Amino acid sequence: MTEEKKQNYYIGLMSGTSLDGIDAALCEIDAEGCTLVGGLTYPMPSGLRKRIVGMITAGEGSLHEIGMLDREIGMIFARAANALLEKLGVFREEVRAIGSHGQTLWHAPEGTVPMTMQLGDPSTIAALTGITTVADFRRKDIALGGQGAPLVPAFHRFVFGLLDEKSAVVNIGGIANITMLGEKTIGYDTGCGNVLMDSWISRHRSLPYDGDGAWAREGKVDDALLERMLDDPYFALPFPKSTGREYFNPAWLDGYLDGLEIVPADVQATLLELTARTIADEALRHDAARLVLCGGGARNGALVARIAALTPARVETSGEHGVSIDFMEAMAFAWLAYKRLRNEKIALSSVTGAREDTILGGVYE
Repeated sequence: MTEEKKQNYYIGLMSGTSLDGIDAALCEIDAEGCTLVGGLTYPMPSGLRKRIVGMITAGEGSLHEIGMLDREIGMIFARAANALLEKLGVFREEVRAIGSHGQTLWHAPEGTVPMTMQLGDPSTIAALTGITTVADFRRKDIALGGQGAPLVPAFHRFVFGLLDEKSAVVNIGGIANITMLGEKTIGYDTGCGNVLMDSWISRHRSLPYDGDGAWAREGKVDDALLERMLDDPYFALPFPKSTGREYFNPAWLDGYLDGLEIVPADVQATLLELTARTIADEALRHDAARLVLCGGGARNGALVARIAALTPARVETSGEHGVSIDFMEAMAFAWLAYKRLRNEKIALSSVTGAREDTILGGVYE
């Protein structure tokens, strides 16, 4: 492979609020576009996942526990990158850099001391892969008064910039976010995506997720519960705004279920409707004529059908535009690594509320 080709190859690593695995994407990137060469989802070890979820649920942990998690997550991220290279038959010397999101442990962009914490030691990733690693993308935005999230709207703008200004990109991961592709990019977290549905089916059926919304289809929406949840203050907040598992979690749901007697399938149906409604409401707010869906939720047929029923917008998937449904976010972090090594600012201040656009990420070699 030529040196010129090497400079165009980047790996993106992403683990989101669902905590089901690390998405790894090898991309060829230049100023004109980002092409997925290949990807895989590396499973998150169940013991590690339980420890991460437990620490998020408790909202605390010892310095030793946090330090160990940071190293262990870095190690598993490195394994994901190495597994991807092996799968594709690509040598590490052919890759310019890895862009690693890390695993969010806590995200609190409001308050007297706004902060965000992603674990997954980038020095460990660089050492175990032999590839320059770019990480810590969120904290500079926080330092400039921004939310530090979501970051993917800048990438949505890059890959979907030719769509008309009434188009919106909706990423439905554990948390859902929307990007409006108008003259000025607007993007924010709409609220829960899959995270509550995943946790509820895990609790009652020991399954990691509700494939195609099959269990939700068995239930009926409980309108009273739905309206109670829709009254949650987060949904009424103006943008910029962002959230995560530290807010939308089983304890949040249990608070709304307290004192109610609802069969589990009906709760699942109501959670699906909650995600659909909160996405559709934001699409209607911006008068979106087209919704381009990506992320795991875009493969939930029941959820997609409800979103389509709740808005007059044309509902499509990113795959229809040549961009992977499953690896969109990992591709975004490969692109952010590309931008960092070129010392280029990321146009996100209109999304996050930061005082100015800035260069994001630290470089580890």
